[in-house]
Amino acid sequence: MAEQPAGRAGRAGRAASSGPAAPASADRPASAPGTLYVVATPIGNLGDITLRALEVLGSVAVVAAEDTRLTRRLWARHGIETPLISYHAHSDSARTRELLARLAAGDDVALVTDAGTPLVSDPGEDLVARWAGDGGVVVPIPGPSAVLAALVASGISAPRWSFEGFLPRKGRERRERLARIAADERATVLFEAPGRTAGTLRDLAAACGGDRRAALCRELTKRHEEIRRGSLGELCTAVDERPVRGEVTLVVAGKTTPPDEEAPAERADSLAAGRRRVTDLVAGGMRRSEAAREVAVETGLPRRELFAMEDEPGRASDTAC
Repeated sequence: MAEQPAGRAGRAGRAASSGPAAPASADRPASAPGTLYVVATPIGNLGDITLRALEVLGSVAVVAAEDTRLTRRLWARHGIETPLISYHAHSDSARTRELLARLAAGDDVALVTDAGTPLVSDPGEDLVARWAGDGGVVVPIPGPSAVLAALVASGISAPRWSFEGFLPRKGRERRERLARIAADERATVLFEAPGRTAGTLRDLAAACGGDRRAALCRELTKRHEEIRRGSLGELCTAVDERPVRGEVTLVVAGKTTPPDEEAPAERADSLAAGRRRVTDLVAGGMRRSEAAREVAVETGLPRRELFAMEDEPGRASDTAC
């Protein structure tokens, strides 16, 4: 593991023991490089920022912000006057080089995103990786996180959990990610846009079973904060009846193995009944893949097994998906 330069790391450690640590650019030689601070900002309520974050943001030479218009609201609320520079997912490499040059010249730079902790489904990876790779000092300033806020409010047991961010919108990669979530014994946290939440819940229910526990956390820390808890099947119905708005974070319980698993004969009967239900829906004009997905949400049975046609004498089952 690479060590940070002792002088600056030591100052940061001493400052942290007695209170919020602020950049110490005035105390170091003019030729010394600057520090890159990765600063968490509120995910909604502007009062959630930490004292240490305020001190750092008010003391660095410049703040690289994902959207300067949004960050200026925080500046106005807390009286911060530090210059802002735009740095987002579509910024070209010249902006990264500009920030690296400022750091190399001795300027302290803070990186912030629109909300929460930078690099968590947000831009900034390249800047942090390159400055750390050059031996530069990178200091995290922890704070608000939609991931942790959703986990602790979900009501789902999550001693171990994984973060998936935003799922791919379609295709094989999306199906594979959903399959991994379904098989994972850890809880899973995902971000989703409001307009795609209903579709993602349906896909999760089809992959994990409609009875898998989950929570839909909306507008966390904001005025219209809402947390809906229930099974994936119940959340599908709830979102169809009352679509969501605003920022959405989903928490899905991990896979569990019941102590008394369903007997093979009973499971076979359930699967046969589910396939008959799929056949009825197909006869009514629904595509087989759509019918299998709907029955999977209703019953909790695996969509892939519901998609397969029942065995007929002299005919192998169709297991295509």
